[in-house]
Amino acid sequence: MGKIAGVEFAPQVVSATRFAPSPNGRLHIGHAFSALCAHDFARAFGGKFLLRIEDIDGTRSRPEHIAAIIDDMAWLGLHPDGAPLFQSQRIANYAAALERLKEKGLVYQCWCTRSEIAEALKQQPVRHGPDGPVYPGTCRGRSGGDGDFCWRLDMEKAVALTGPLSWIDLAAGPQIANPAIFGDVVLWRKDAPASYHLAATLDDATDAISHVVRGMDLFAYTAIHRLLQQLLDLPQPLYWHHPLLLDDSGEKLAKSRASKPLSELREAGESGAAIVAALRRGQLPLGITLSRP
Repeated sequence: MGKIAGVEFAPQVVSATRFAPSPNGRLHIGHAFSALCAHDFARAFGGKFLLRIEDIDGTRSRPEHIAAIIDDMAWLGLHPDGAPLFQSQRIANYAAALERLKEKGLVYQCWCTRSEIAEALKQQPVRHGPDGPVYPGTCRGRSGGDGDFCWRLDMEKAVALTGPLSWIDLAAGPQIANPAIFGDVVLWRKDAPASYHLAATLDDATDAISHVVRGMDLFAYTAIHRLLQQLLDLPQPLYWHHPLLLDDSGEKLAKSRASKPLSELREAGESGAAIVAALRRGQLPLGITLSRP
């Protein structure tokens, strides 16, 4: 048995786990906890621990944040096996996958702006999914448009092609995947290459990730990733969605909420090894709590 972040796991055959931050801001203690979970899971079961930088958002990714991520990981003592991996070096792989989906007739171009979608939602009430109102399908079947466009997955066609899907979370147990609740998700963005869903799913296959260790905030998205795995003939990993660290208002720690960055702690002379040791013991900083499953 292996115990990571208070969770007992039966013996596993682990090829690799990964920690995959986006360099659009500084890492905080919540990132440290997530990296620790992925690192310790790999170490407990003889697998590799990889660091993947999700740097394809050209408008927000910054070289200084990449450098800070690498420095923070070294300071924490969470050393990856091998050099960091970069999504920006894999655009051709994402584009090839999109072409395969085009050939199957499973994606369509969407010219809608955010304001146009918001207006359409006012005129046509739609169901809500985990991300809010589901895209109303304005461009589905549309023959052309002006300006930039994204590529959306035709969810109805995709689900009909794959049939029922499931996946396993090592803490929550077997799950039925229901990607249809998200509607026609974007797979290729107007302002950047592949969406998170397409890029992360392809990367996990490329990097031979046998166990995806990530936060509970991404639990629902696994349904989309299982769908893409099936459509693109990719291997199916196992998952562990670990609890999140919450601030004193009960919200998850986040860059957008100005959670204190690790770099400030590092520059103040605090010990990264001591922080990691405390997290392993379940000792959280003052004002921070752990979310419940």
